[in-house]
Amino acid sequence: MKSLIFSLVIFATPLTDVMPDMTGITKALKTGNAEALSKYFGEDVELALIDDEDIYEKEEARDKLAKFFSSNPPKSFNQVHKGTSKGEDSHYVIGDLVANGDTFRVYIYLEETEDSYVIQELRIEE
Repeated sequence: MKSLIFSLVIFATPLTDVMPDMTGITKALKTGNAEALSKYFGEDVELALIDDEDIYEKEEARDKLAKFFSSNPPKSFNQVHKGTSKGEDSHYVIGDLVANGDTFRVYIYLEETEDSYVIQELRIEE
């Protein structure tokens, strides 16, 4: 019996989808907290806010995001879909951000670093 349980654990482990903990990112999006969200940014982040898209240093991306949240105060954020790359070293999350009476589609691309996951790309589109 013990060997059966051990076998199930060993063989089932690679099949599980290990996602980074999205709690902090989700909370920051729900509350429009650019400072908290920027803690998950890599040194550079590809940021797309409606029609403004570029690669920014962490601090500049935070400031642009804060300006966006100031103009579009979030009411809610709901995760719709998540997934993992083939090599399982990157993850993505797609969700809906309700802000200022509009619903925006949010795309988040995270890459695994030595000890955590960082946001490499954040897109907020109408």
